[in-house]
Amino acid sequence: MNKEIENEMEDELRSEYDFAQMEGGIRGKYIERYRQGTNLVLLDPDVAQAFPNDKTVNDALRLLIQVAQRQQPNTAVQQTE
Repeated sequence: MNKEIENEMEDELRSEYDFAQMEGGIRGKYIERYRQGTNLVLLDPDVAQAFPNDKTVNDALRLLIQVAQRQQPNTAVQQTE
């Protein structure tokens, strides 16, 4: 890296960021969760208003799955002889 770019990067940190004073951090605290992957889904604001937390979203989706599974046999094409 040339000196000009190196100096520019050093200037980006604010003086109030004193990492020497940070205590209690645990390196790799969430590594196992990270390795398992994620299924993060972002909700549109209007949908998020209807669901205050993840439990209500999961409950609603489970109910929708149950309804869909009950409807599947009724939507199958009936064969005629």
